[in-house]
Amino acid sequence: MTASTSSSSTQPQTLTRTVLGARRPSNFFWATVLTFGGLGFALAGASSYFKTNLLPFADPTQLLFIPQGIAMGFYGVAALVMGTFLWVVISLDVGGGYNQFDKTSNRLQIVRNGFWGENRHIEIEHPLQNVTAVRVAIKEGLNPKRALYLRIQGRPDIPLTRVGQPIPLSDLENQGAELARFLQVPLEGL
Repeated sequence: MTASTSSSSTQPQTLTRTVLGARRPSNFFWATVLTFGGLGFALAGASSYFKTNLLPFADPTQLLFIPQGIAMGFYGVAALVMGTFLWVVISLDVGGGYNQFDKTSNRLQIVRNGFWGENRHIEIEHPLQNVTAVRVAIKEGLNPKRALYLRIQGRPDIPLTRVGQPIPLSDLENQGAELARFLQVPLEGL
């Protein structure tokens, strides 16, 4: 989070918050596990088919190709495809970006990274006076959700926080209160 101040006043005129995208440690972990695990399973399946040991730590040549070798090969290819997808998402940093609120230009700008093509960079801009509230959404349970939304006149609520693991409640409340104070709008949902 960055705030820059104007020389004419002591209050910050710009509030910028970065949003963590796909470059999270958990995504790196799972991409690595899927890549190496998939490679191991695919090599085990190929070893059982060719009856040549392609793995330095095991001897899958003893496996019957039908059904064990083919199943291992299938799981290996599936894991490699998922691992490759995760590596692409990480390299593009899908979902990463920033939220910027600028009182000097009276604009808010929300920028996120997407996939290739026209939607590679997703940008939303609005005048600050169209912001009616900052909303906090909290859902506990098996699939908890804790997020901040920006309520803009005549538009659906715009999410401001990252997707994935929920933000701690204290951080969510602090971020929401700070943003509501900065924009001078009510904080809803607490």
